[in-house]
Amino acid sequence: MRLLLVEDDRDLARLLKKNLEKAGYAVDVSHDGVEGEYLGNEAVYELAILDLGLPQRSGITVLQNWRAQQNALPVLILTARDAWYEKVDGFKAGADDYLAKPFHIEELLARINALLHRFHQLPGGHQLHVGGLTLDEDHQQVITENGERIDLTGVEFKLLRYFLLHRGQVISKSTLNDQLYDFDSDKDSNVIEVYINHLRRKLGKDRFETRRGQGYVFKEELP
Repeated sequence: MRLLLVEDDRDLARLLKKNLEKAGYAVDVSHDGVEGEYLGNEAVYELAILDLGLPQRSGITVLQNWRAQQNALPVLILTARDAWYEKVDGFKAGADDYLAKPFHIEELLARINALLHRFHQLPGGHQLHVGGLTLDEDHQQVITENGERIDLTGVEFKLLRYFLLHRGQVISKSTLNDQLYDFDSDKDSNVIEVYINHLRRKLGKDRFETRRGQGYVFKEELP
């Protein structure tokens, strides 16, 4: 699951990136509004965390430009400005949520989780329930229909969360690669097949259908 963080405070950006990666996200960081706006139009991100007080181009302008281009990327505004009218301006510009500094990382993670669930038309909470499986996002475990808890590696967790949020869709290897790694990481498409086979062993081979030349589909209903 790949996120875009647009934050000019470099110390805060490093801290947030570290905590978001620990929570199973791949994170790209931009420190100004011009680059941030460009990256947000790249169609590889599931959500953007956007500061308002950015150099070169304000966060509000970035958000307005995204929405003017019909960019539906979920956006959580992160800013030191907490006056009510500034929140209203943010929502009018197209923000999906708003978090004022200072904040606890746990609240940021909970808001990101809620936004992603809502965007993909799933109930909120710290668990994903799809196809008889429950993904415990706090503990990075999957719970089967018979109540068995299965530990997941970091990559397995990232892959399964993405499949559950995009249930029933054909997802290519390149898309999965984009969601596993940020710009600074070396990508290896062979890793995807290896870890999908790991998930098949843990959850059943019929859960992940291979569409030759297209990618993979997570199946909610088994034959």
